[in-house]
Amino acid sequence: MTMEVDILELSDRSAKFVLSNTSAAFANGIRRASLADVPTIAITEVNIYNNTSVLYDEQLGLRMALIPLTSNMEDFVPKEECSCGDFCPACQVSLTLSAEGPKIVYSQDLVSSDDKVQPADPNIPIADLREGQKIVLEAIAHMGYGNKHSRWQAGVACGYKNMPKVEFSGCDLCGACVTECPVDIIKMGTESAEISQEDMLKCTLCRLCEGVCDIDAIDVKTDEHSFIFTMESDGSYNTKELILNAGNVIKNKAASLAEILSAL
Repeated sequence: MTMEVDILELSDRSAKFVLSNTSAAFANGIRRASLADVPTIAITEVNIYNNTSVLYDEQLGLRMALIPLTSNMEDFVPKEECSCGDFCPACQVSLTLSAEGPKIVYSQDLVSSDDKVQPADPNIPIADLREGQKIVLEAIAHMGYGNKHSRWQAGVACGYKNMPKVEFSGCDLCGACVTECPVDIIKMGTESAEISQEDMLKCTLCRLCEGVCDIDAIDVKTDEHSFIFTMESDGSYNTKELILNAGNVIKNKAASLAEILSAL
């Protein structure tokens, strides 16, 4: 049984697709890998030299840590795995910020020591500085994984549900299910109520139509081997890269497990 992928929507920041001929375990593996196992670069340390804004130093540090950064991950290794002993361009990137009010400070005001490491969105607000207020700091970014801290979480709002299957048998065309459906996907045909394949994707599996039918003509089920998947990226990867990297994580873990088992 070969897994199939049907792309419904795809953009740089979001995707919606149907995974067919697979298991809930694999679908959940993709979800978990995109959230926790795909590496990113994120700010972990902030050296503040001057801060006369209304934000406490801690608040400023938290805002900096949650700015998604783009990068070429092949150029980096986690700090604890680097052989440099202290820090080097392979495990650490410096981003500086020097701003004076009146102005709103945005992520685009950060100056990176590595041209490939930049804020994923240039218009993330950091602080609103009034006349005479200043922020001068250096932010240090490292590579990491979402399973260690949410600052490294590349995937956001990742989830899936089973493909709905709604079957009609012996329908008396009373129309009660049409009225009851909260997403308005049930239409009345000439011989029975029906739902188009496109509208089936909108079904929330609430089963209100099933409950309102007095003659049990509606059977709401799910396809245990087909899943509607939605995913959003924080911008450190585009959505396609995030999905492919999540798949590669599962592939590499499976290969590693196979090697371990073969050595037993």
